[in-house]
Amino acid sequence: MRLRSLGVALVATAALVTLPAPMTATAADTPLSQGRTATSSSAENAGTPSGNAVDGDTNTRWSSAASDDQWLQVDLGATATVTRVVLDWEAAYGKDYKIQLSPDGSTWSDAKTVTGGDGGTDSLDVSGQGRYVRMQGVHRATPWGYSLWEFQVFGTAGGATPGGSCDTADAAQGRPASASSVENAGTPAAAAFDGDPGTRWSSQAADPQWVRVDLGSVKDLCEVDLNWEAAYAKDFRIEASFDGQNWQTLKSVTGATGGKSSYDVSGSGRYVRVHGTARATGYGYSLWEVAVHTGTTGTPPVEGGGDLGPNVIVVDPSTPNLQQRFDQVFAQQESNQFGSGRYQFLLKPGTYNGINAQLGFYTSISGLGLNPDDTQINGDITVDAGWFNGNATQNFWRSAENLAITPSNGTDRWAVAQAAPFRRIHVKGGLNLAPNGYGWASGGYIADSKIDGTVGPYSQQQWYTRDSSVGGWTNGVWNMTFTGVEGAPASNFETGPYTTLDTTPISREKPFLYLDGDEYKVRVPAKRTNARGVSWPANAGGTSLPLSQFYVVKPGATAATINAALDQGLNLLFTPGVHHIDQTIEVDRANTVVLGLGLATIVPDGGVDAMHVADVDGVRLAGFLIDAGPVNSDTLLRIGTPGGNADHSANPTTMQDVFIRVGGAGPGKATDSVVVESDDVVIDHTWIWRADHGEGVGWETNRADYGLRVNGDDVLATGLFVEHFNKYDVYWNGERGRTVFFQNEKAYDAPNEAAITHDGIVGYAAYKVADSVNVHDAVALGSYCNFTADPGIVQQHGFQVPVKPGVRMRNLQVISLGGMGQYRHVVNDTGAGTSGTDTVPSKVVQFP
Repeated sequence: MRLRSLGVALVATAALVTLPAPMTATAADTPLSQGRTATSSSAENAGTPSGNAVDGDTNTRWSSAASDDQWLQVDLGATATVTRVVLDWEAAYGKDYKIQLSPDGSTWSDAKTVTGGDGGTDSLDVSGQGRYVRMQGVHRATPWGYSLWEFQVFGTAGGATPGGSCDTADAAQGRPASASSVENAGTPAAAAFDGDPGTRWSSQAADPQWVRVDLGSVKDLCEVDLNWEAAYAKDFRIEASFDGQNWQTLKSVTGATGGKSSYDVSGSGRYVRVHGTARATGYGYSLWEVAVHTGTTGTPPVEGGGDLGPNVIVVDPSTPNLQQRFDQVFAQQESNQFGSGRYQFLLKPGTYNGINAQLGFYTSISGLGLNPDDTQINGDITVDAGWFNGNATQNFWRSAENLAITPSNGTDRWAVAQAAPFRRIHVKGGLNLAPNGYGWASGGYIADSKIDGTVGPYSQQQWYTRDSSVGGWTNGVWNMTFTGVEGAPASNFETGPYTTLDTTPISREKPFLYLDGDEYKVRVPAKRTNARGVSWPANAGGTSLPLSQFYVVKPGATAATINAALDQGLNLLFTPGVHHIDQTIEVDRANTVVLGLGLATIVPDGGVDAMHVADVDGVRLAGFLIDAGPVNSDTLLRIGTPGGNADHSANPTTMQDVFIRVGGAGPGKATDSVVVESDDVVIDHTWIWRADHGEGVGWETNRADYGLRVNGDDVLATGLFVEHFNKYDVYWNGERGRTVFFQNEKAYDAPNEAAITHDGIVGYAAYKVADSVNVHDAVALGSYCNFTADPGIVQQHGFQVPVKPGVRMRNLQVISLGGMGQYRHVVNDTGAGTSGTDTVPSKVVQFP
């Protein structure tokens, strides 16, 4: 570190650095920080993002806004012992700053304090442990912001502890191997792992090349032995991976001389790779043998795969008394609205005759084929409302997926309300969305489905259908919305209930479990743009992940174990049940899948946030419920890191059939339910609900100020249901946001107008676009009021947006349910108010 002479002496403590002689950073090993996820308090512009400081390229940089108190942090992916931090400053450097460590990205401790810095390259010896490392700027040296060419963190991550044992056996011998290339058929990848020093792998004559081995499960790694043939690597890396896609460097070697060498390493992984970057000869890379030795830390790695638990009921057409099994679960769950029972039926491919699977609360049914037509039901999957006297407005929390139905009488009945998705279904007949007797109904959602006959919503107040095919659609009440649906009715919103768009701008179907032979796998479908019609049977693109790459989470598993599994690179499969956690689930790896079965429910205890997702590509969240605990959580689900600005447009994070509940099953509180910080996130069907009935319900008892807050840019919501929050149900602060279909009810229990008056406005808008936003597009939005505590409340408007050319709102409506309160306008001060008790919508077709 180069520092100017100071007029004051600095005290040498653990957190205050004295001034050493000038030092240039040198490192034989790749930094722990290189290629990891970086975030910052700000970025000067799009060309100087956070990630530039950890990309290993000294020609790219991060720079902040021109103010003090700016920071840059890197997520190392797992707790590490940090020994040195190197900062390569650009001309706009920090005069005074701190290096800080954190286990969780929120609680920070000072590892080093620097005052009077003079830029250049600072190499700081530090001592401490943390997963997150931060440069916290205090004072700038120039009028510009803070700017770093590179921010490098060195130390030791994971692996065997000192004193642990290193097995002499070769864990790689005979294991499956692959390579980037082979010279010829006589030098395959497997020859480097067969234990025979007379056979070898050799690559094509080009840089870079690699050879890797699958150890079969995650292992602690302590030593790798290499026996090079004459065509050896001059420069190479030894790397490990939990999933075969994302790699961590265990050892970086430069200037090697070939022959036999052994390398002590520290880390863990299922896959080990030798990655050559520079050859020593004109030939390719060639290894007689690669041996991998494993050790233990005293804490065994979390194992992937295993059984799915007692509440996953796997059947085939020959299962005895199958109808009785459906009936037994339905008898328990038909009216069990806030109980703890959770069930998932999985139907193996085949034909099931004479079945009527009635679905109650927290019951899901799915086929295990790769395509819906692999699992045929000659019978029915039924949701009705006999338990509630023919009223289907509370038929929540159930699902059907990935199978074909030939209804016994020609039409299947699916009379549901919110949080009851109908995905990847082929109905070989018609579909009735109303209960027997055509009582009230308030749903619902269909995606990636084909209904050969006519869909009849009848008494359904609203419905959203995406990327599907229907033989016809008859009638509707208020808001029937279609995107990418073959056979959909034409738009008629000005005079009727229909909003129809030819395609869906961005969609990616929900991950689903299926059987490949006798092996469970999770199919992760590919992103589609401007989609129309179903994605099957072609299932173009996408990937399949074996169950061995998932930690199968059962009730009673600790949050510490869940996070350890994530740190290992495992995905999560939550089995049916209620899962209490005492620390936040941290999803930090790109492309992680978090999938629930049977409406698996996560409850945060002690006021912790339930789940955080880092600002990374392609995380898939699907099929689970987060239920707020009695101690207030700040945020139940956060997607992205505050200040993150990475571009995820090629591989967005998706949130699908993820439901949020505050109260109902008991007292629950959360300031924010869902906060989206990342750019390009796709929210595809969610119900975010502050309970209006059940246990623990009251204006302050289940207090929850905000349903959904969007701070990221280019976020798309398709099928957005958000209801009853104390303040704004949706607050959109990001640029270029888009919403297709929104259903809302304002909080029933607002005690009076004074309790919801702010800024001279009576009532918080159901959907507010921040005044700072310049571009926003939303279509097919409805907000309803039912002020049961004070029917005299007159809410100013359902929607509040800035009046700007780039902010476009289409097909909006507000409705007073039976005259229990009213709206004065639809959007801002535009649109006629509601009046009387006739439940007639007041509409605005386009604003402005």
